[in-house]
Amino acid sequence: MSSSNLGKTVSELRNHPGLPWVSLALMLLVTAVQLRMQGRLWIAASGKILPWVSDTFSAENSQHVLDPYSFSHLQHGLFFFFLLLPLFPRLTWSWRFFLSATLEAGWEVLENSAFIIERYRNETAAFGYTGDSILNSMSDVACCSAGFALAYLLGAKRTLVLFFLIEAAMIASIKDSLLLNVIMLIHPFQAIKDWQLGV
Repeated sequence: MSSSNLGKTVSELRNHPGLPWVSLALMLLVTAVQLRMQGRLWIAASGKILPWVSDTFSAENSQHVLDPYSFSHLQHGLFFFFLLLPLFPRLTWSWRFFLSATLEAGWEVLENSAFIIERYRNETAAFGYTGDSILNSMSDVACCSAGFALAYLLGAKRTLVLFFLIEAAMIASIKDSLLLNVIMLIHPFQAIKDWQLGV
């Protein structure tokens, strides 16, 4: 095969509409294997699979399909859409969707590392946090992906409104949110921790 034909074949493969979705499936498989190697369980230790857990202080939190923090992962997708658009303007929507899910999967691997788990336990109100189940991590990636798609449909202004509505609803309901979570991980404030714990 000549170099020109090889280049044409590579270009056709790279531009194949199914490639981002195959890449997404492989990335999720690699993420699940990595999480298992980090000691994460496939499902909750209780052996149950629940669609929703509302108690953020429960041992079942971050172990099932959805919980209040699922909304913060949806916010990740809202943010990633407008982060990736100017960074990679020539990429197709499907490739940016793949990158968004990959960023989220990377966060799931980092979030479930021993360092971040200990930081959550020591510096935030999540003193009982032991890491996510793999089911919950995959659901978090799905929530992020839903947020990415929502941002595409809503446009910038409505996405910003939705982002802060979620922030307000989470603060009102569980005294936590994406922005508070970031603050407490980077620079913990005892006053915020005390408020979250009701001290």
